[in-house]
Amino acid sequence: MLNRRTLRIKAMQAIYAYMQAEGSDYLMALDLIEDDFAPDLNSMEVQNKQLLEGKKQIGTLLFKEWYKTRQFDTEETDKEILQSVNSAVNFYQKQVKNDYKFFSNQMLSAVENIYDHYLAILALGGEIAKQIDNEEVKKATRFTEKKDIDLQRLTENKVFQQLLANKSLQQLIIRRSISWEKDADLITQFYRTVLKQDETIQAYVLKSEEHTFEEDKELAKYFFKTLIFKDKNLQAWFEEHDLNWQENKAIVKSLVMKTIKSIEETTDENLALLDLSTNWEDDKAFFEELYHKTLEDDAKYEAMIAAGVKNWDIERVAVIDKIILKMALCEMHIFRSIPVKVTINEYIEISKLYSTPKSKQFINGVLDKLAQDLTDSGSIRKSGRGLIDNK
Repeated sequence: MLNRRTLRIKAMQAIYAYMQAEGSDYLMALDLIEDDFAPDLNSMEVQNKQLLEGKKQIGTLLFKEWYKTRQFDTEETDKEILQSVNSAVNFYQKQVKNDYKFFSNQMLSAVENIYDHYLAILALGGEIAKQIDNEEVKKATRFTEKKDIDLQRLTENKVFQQLLANKSLQQLIIRRSISWEKDADLITQFYRTVLKQDETIQAYVLKSEEHTFEEDKELAKYFFKTLIFKDKNLQAWFEEHDLNWQENKAIVKSLVMKTIKSIEETTDENLALLDLSTNWEDDKAFFEELYHKTLEDDAKYEAMIAAGVKNWDIERVAVIDKIILKMALCEMHIFRSIPVKVTINEYIEISKLYSTPKSKQFINGVLDKLAQDLTDSGSIRKSGRGLIDNK
């Protein structure tokens, strides 16, 4: 299931993407100023290139000054330059605002998609049943008997039957618009080249005796774990539809396998499916607030980090390390119920996965120092569970 470390990682990825986009917005704003004072090659009048170049340079300096201070205080009186810089500032602010919202929404959608993948994989049992039914229809209209293995007995699998009858699954599939209809060829290919050729499946359908429920359950586990999650074509489809599939795959697989294991012979159609996390509403609030507050207080955390690395030029700190540090500082300040040591340990683990080999020691050292300083000054205040191991 989804845990908070995964949510921290998703928030970190969204913040990184936003910062990259913000850098592009800055460069595009400068390009607008350059375009405003580029010589008009179609003009019949003589262009004063020196004058235009001078205006471009003044406009560029004014915009860069505004970017650093967020103030537009100048004695410049040239209306053309002022208009160009104002347009660049307005463009930049609009783009940044749109990017901020876009990556917030994308971050949430990326997590919600994990649950959609979980439902889509559970729905594959129904898709295979359709393939078998279609084959039966074709068999009835065929003049000559096709020498091919018959998978009709798969539809008698009690676990597959329970999934097909499960009300929660069917309602969620409809509500979240989960469908394999557009990818029917992919399912047909899987059915013909994988399922029908698999020796375990063949042995199951050719067994003369009736299968026990445990045999049905083992077959269902095998179907999902070994066939679905290892099929190259299906995995390529998920990678195409989810850029982070290699990260998300383990979560989806865990949800699917736990669902199959929870099905018993006495289970009825009202079996509740697993949630994305143990308390998604709380986790979602944590997730979104971590993203928004880290970016809103970016300048404050930048200054804290600069003060905490006095013997190290902050400009030389890797971008991803700065993001990890800022997120950790934000978490320490905003979420009072999370112990400081838990926060530090979580971001050290994230740095091992996403940053440089030496980042672990760097992140640990900076956070230990800043956490101690901020706790001593009263800037970090914990309550409830957050007080655990904070000494």
